[in-house]
Amino acid sequence: MKTEQFTEKPYLAAKDSAVWPRITMVTAVYNGEQYLEDTIRSIVLQGYPNLEYIIVNDGSTDGTVDIIRKYEQHLVEWINQPNKGLYAALNAGFAQASGEILGWLDASDKLHTSGLFVVGSVFTAFPEVTWITGRATGFNRAGMTVVANPLQRWSRYRFLAGANKYIQQESTFWRRSLWDRAGGSLGTSYGPAGDFELWVRFFRYAPLHTVDALIGGYRFHEDALSWVDGRETYDRICEEIAGRELESTPHTTALKAFRWVSRAVKPIPKVRGFWQRVVMKGLYRLPGADLPPIIQDQRNKWVLRDK
Repeated sequence: MKTEQFTEKPYLAAKDSAVWPRITMVTAVYNGEQYLEDTIRSIVLQGYPNLEYIIVNDGSTDGTVDIIRKYEQHLVEWINQPNKGLYAALNAGFAQASGEILGWLDASDKLHTSGLFVVGSVFTAFPEVTWITGRATGFNRAGMTVVANPLQRWSRYRFLAGANKYIQQESTFWRRSLWDRAGGSLGTSYGPAGDFELWVRFFRYAPLHTVDALIGGYRFHEDALSWVDGRETYDRICEEIAGRELESTPHTTALKAFRWVSRAVKPIPKVRGFWQRVVMKGLYRLPGADLPPIIQDQRNKWVLRDK
């Protein structure tokens, strides 16, 4: 029986912390006792050998602190501060980070099994890659994976045009070098769109690579409905951020014209539906040199593949 030979190790030794890149994860929480323990366990029970986990309690008045103390031995640090808002709390956590790789998880969301091993091994395999995102997924209130979206590729210019706008934060990780180059903090004046504004800055310096794997997911629950109800506000802020970015970006005349048409057809119901279904969704599938390759597993080795 013929045995196939590999010329290099496909993945790193699973328990050798010296060879796995240090990943810093931050969770900012305000009155999150209902789901926080599930979030923490999804991170610390990964068994990732070089994890730095920081929790910032942003002025909670419920049982959040008791839950944090229950898992204190698994944390490098936890910060207790007056309520300052999500992105200010995340900044407080990242200010203490020492990891080579960074990411955050909100206090009701979760990582998938081995999600951190996906992140660590991908960044090790591709030193030139500076930020990644996995398949967008969602959990129901009970923590079951109930949504797995089709694989998407990302482009700065399509992103600014309004397509592929929703990069799933729970599945997105980046190198410290990119974080520092893009300013080293999250903006605190963009309401719920602080993540979108960060992605806009990241795109100035590096392409976003999609990993064909499960990393993290968003939990749909009653307390999250306010965000759903506020989608129009979120989209409006994102449009303002993208518009300002284009104004300072050279050679984007055609893209500005495209966005002008998009705004013009939005008040017209029948035209708006056609534009969204045919034109905007078409941007997702339109081939082009601005789309980086997808990172996929091939026989226990990460490879770059154009699709």
